[in-house]
Amino acid sequence: MNTDNRAYYDAFSSGYDSRRSYGYHKLIDDQAAALVKRVAVGKTVLEVGCGTGLILERVCGFASEARGIDVSPGMLEKARERGLEVGEGSATALPFKDASFDVAYSFKVLAHVPDFGLALREMARVVRPGGHMVFDVYNRSSFRYLVKRALGPMKTSEAFDEAAIGTRFLSVQQAKSYFPPGLRLIDTSGIRIATVHPGLLRVPWVADLISQVEWKLMDSPLARFAGFVVFCLERTE
Repeated sequence: MNTDNRAYYDAFSSGYDSRRSYGYHKLIDDQAAALVKRVAVGKTVLEVGCGTGLILERVCGFASEARGIDVSPGMLEKARERGLEVGEGSATALPFKDASFDVAYSFKVLAHVPDFGLALREMARVVRPGGHMVFDVYNRSSFRYLVKRALGPMKTSEAFDEAAIGTRFLSVQQAKSYFPPGLRLIDTSGIRIATVHPGLLRVPWVADLISQVEWKLMDSPLARFAGFVVFCLERTE
C-alpha cells in the first residue's frame, strides 16, 4: 500500500472498532476466523493486513503462534492494545523469510492493494510447503457489488470516504487467474450471501435468522455469489 492508503487507514483507525462487536461485522469476522481455523489449529499463522486485530484476536485462540502486519501505525496501535504481536509492513513486500509460516491469511484487504498478484505471490512465498493461504476477494458477481455501485462511497472518517483508496471487484474466474504457481485450490467459501443490508443484523430476531442462513450457505454452491468469496489454497511445492 502507498502513503495515501496509510493516511486513509490511520484516519479510519480511531473509529474502526465502533459497532464491530455485534451484528453484521461480528458475523463476518466470526466467519472469517472459522475459515482460517479449518487449516490453522496449532499452526504458525500470519495475517496480512491485520488492522486493529479483530480477526487476529480470534485466531490467537487456536493457532500456536499468530502474528499480523499492517501498513497503518494507527491500526497497529489498536491491535497492540489487544496484546497482539503485530508490526508494520506492506502486503507486497512482507518482512519475513521464505517459508516462515504454516498459514497466511487476509480479509477485506487485498481488494485495496494496487498489485493484487504480487500480494498473493508474497503470501505464497512466506508459507511453507504443505501450508495454506486463505484470502477473500470482493465479488463482482454479488448483490453487495450492485449496492456499492448504487449507493456510492461511504464515509469512513472525518477526512476520507471509501473513494480515497482503490477497490477491486473480481469474478471468481478472474480471481483464479491471479493464483501463483505451486498452489492448489482446496476450497471456495462465501461470506455475506443472504445479507441484503448490514443494518438488518441490528434487529434481534432478524439478525438471528440471517446469521443462521449465512452459516448454512457459507459452503454451498451459492458461495460464488457472496459479497466476499474466500479461497483456501495449499502450497504444493
